[in-house]
Amino acid sequence: MKHLTLLFVSCLMAAGSFAQQQLGQRPRVKSPVVNADGTVTFNFYSPKAQEVVVSGDFNEIRGQRLPMTKQDNGVWTATTQPLAPELYSYSISVDGQRFIDPANSYVNRDISTLSNIFIVTKDAADKGHLYQVNNVPHGTLARVWYDSPTLGNQRRMTVYLPAAYDGKKQFPVLYLLHGHGGDETAWGDLGRASQIMDNLIAEGKCVPMIVVMPNGNPTCDAAPGWWHEGMYTPDGNAFRDRGAKASMEESFMDIVNYIDGHYRTIAKRSGRAVTGLSMGGGHTFGISRLYPETFDYYGLQSAAARFRKDDAKFNEQMKRLFDSKPKLYWIAIGKEDFLIQQNTELRAYLDEHKYPYEYYENDGGHIWRNWRIYLTLFAQKLFK
Repeated sequence: MKHLTLLFVSCLMAAGSFAQQQLGQRPRVKSPVVNADGTVTFNFYSPKAQEVVVSGDFNEIRGQRLPMTKQDNGVWTATTQPLAPELYSYSISVDGQRFIDPANSYVNRDISTLSNIFIVTKDAADKGHLYQVNNVPHGTLARVWYDSPTLGNQRRMTVYLPAAYDGKKQFPVLYLLHGHGGDETAWGDLGRASQIMDNLIAEGKCVPMIVVMPNGNPTCDAAPGWWHEGMYTPDGNAFRDRGAKASMEESFMDIVNYIDGHYRTIAKRSGRAVTGLSMGGGHTFGISRLYPETFDYYGLQSAAARFRKDDAKFNEQMKRLFDSKPKLYWIAIGKEDFLIQQNTELRAYLDEHKYPYEYYENDGGHIWRNWRIYLTLFAQKLFK
């Protein structure tokens, strides 16, 4: 037995030496490297590759790729132009095959696409600083299951509690809705909601508030892999043909009732706001008409805002909403957003009926970079 033990230990030592030798033969690669001048350098080890390129939203031209140059040690490298402070995403293509960067452990999922992320920041006043984790009091982010009597099932949502939440003081609530293909993880992961809220609250730029991020797909209980349907491939249309007992808007008060019943909230109109992007903006548009006296603040971000001017029910709902005098009806969209025409028509309708609203338009399209900006702006307008 003693000889067998010695042999086993010897084999382990040999295997360890071989692994260390192999590790030593492969260059240590760090990627990405954010340089002092705002440029970013990517490095990727692939000695047998013929072509390696980086694709990301750091390029001014959408879809443009950054070619990498092969070094003698088999490491491919490329450096961007100086980048503005921002959170960026990217991937690497090796001879036409898309990869995430193995040297970068920070990865986000957008529907079924995985991408690496990095942040560029220069000072405490820029967006990069706002989106990163800073040395400030941190709120908590929890995945919460709740009963939805309207939909007849249990569903999952994400709840952000500000650092000041102690179970005694009452807090206002922002309901934050995702877009098509998203789920209850989207705003927390892609939208950097907890980082934005932590930093805005710490800087005194917004009121401490609870933020509720529900799953807006009435035929899906939770994000892929987190409910009984298992690890299916998300494509934005999963189980849409199954049918639901009710719409997201019709079931929305199940969420509000759960939150008011389980947290210390300001359970009245002045303590509630709702906003959403794209499909979630459409949900906000519908929620505002179904429950005109339940929320005081509405935010439509790149909203799918379909309506007919000759629809008597729609006109009646809109009149009831604005007769109730909400404190804020806010519309935000990018100039290149494919939904801008719908939003232009909605603004024309509001103008025609002299319904008050605020409008924010910036560059860019239907992208998370804009939606993080919209959350930042909207949160600072609430509960004051």
